[in-house]
Amino acid sequence: MTTLRVLGALAAAAVLAAVAVRRRAVAAVPPGLRHPVLYLPLSVTNAATLAAGRRLRFPGGRVRPGVRVERRTVPAGPGSPPVGVVVYRGAAAARATGALLWIHGGGTVLGTPAIGHAWCSRVAAELGVPVVSVDYRLAPEHPYPAALDDCHHALRWLHEQAAALGVDPARIAVGGDSAGGGLAAALAQRARDTGPAVALQLLVYPMLDDRTVLRERPDRPVFTWTPASNRYGWTAYLGHPPREDDDRPYVAAARRADLTGLAPAWIGVGDLDLFHREDVDYAHRLRAAGVPCELVVVPGMYHGADALLDRREPTMTAFRTAMLKTLRSALVNPPRPGVP
Repeated sequence: MTTLRVLGALAAAAVLAAVAVRRRAVAAVPPGLRHPVLYLPLSVTNAATLAAGRRLRFPGGRVRPGVRVERRTVPAGPGSPPVGVVVYRGAAAARATGALLWIHGGGTVLGTPAIGHAWCSRVAAELGVPVVSVDYRLAPEHPYPAALDDCHHALRWLHEQAAALGVDPARIAVGGDSAGGGLAAALAQRARDTGPAVALQLLVYPMLDDRTVLRERPDRPVFTWTPASNRYGWTAYLGHPPREDDDRPYVAAARRADLTGLAPAWIGVGDLDLFHREDVDYAHRLRAAGVPCELVVVPGMYHGADALLDRREPTMTAFRTAMLKTLRSALVNPPRPGVP
């Protein structure tokens, strides 16, 4: 019994110590951005935690009133499985608008289009443009290039269906958050090389560089998507642990040396995000290559904070408002005569 008491006391002490460490870490987050999820040691590091994560119901929010949601199946051609997409449409516009191809996050191993219901239906409702969210195949069951292939098939389908959807094919944007942002960046590169055209890339704290696993030792606290999760996610997607050399095309957007000719970009990230450094670096490289790129860095913002606190915390409301403003400019406002 004495031994059990000692073990129990040691376990309790360990828990208290872990809580204390977590509270000190959370103290780095501005009070308005603190959320109960920050106190949970969430990581996806193996098959068991992945299975548990997939059983969770991620908060995707409600579909906006007046927005029609339709699930469609996109044929992918011989040798490839069909791709599921979810189409969000608000009130019909009087003339052709742009459209957004959205790619959900989840580290390439988690998630479904449902986690983007609130955001995708908001874009459809407020901007009056169709939004197509891709239900791409997940790793590790389907490693690279499965997810990117699915997104590319969906982009081609959106171009083919432009007339039926009331879409101007010259104004189709690709976007995504986290792993979805990384896939969107890689898709923009592939579209630059092989088509079809992309007018804008909206990259929300995108997962761009597998080499971050090898190099990044955060000197500030990071939350929700941890270095351990990042290692697991990239390993699952690549089909092997990350390494310095990997010459497969579009495997990680940051690996591309030549960024000239890519679609204009908007990149948003917080300075408490694991992807902060790689995202800022990519924005600078885009600009150096002559690609227009707006970079928004929010102090004190961690990975996914906007999804948790939009309309509840001013900086997160402003973050999403900036995304909508960029989409409105590219997809809704008609080009002036004589201006491409």
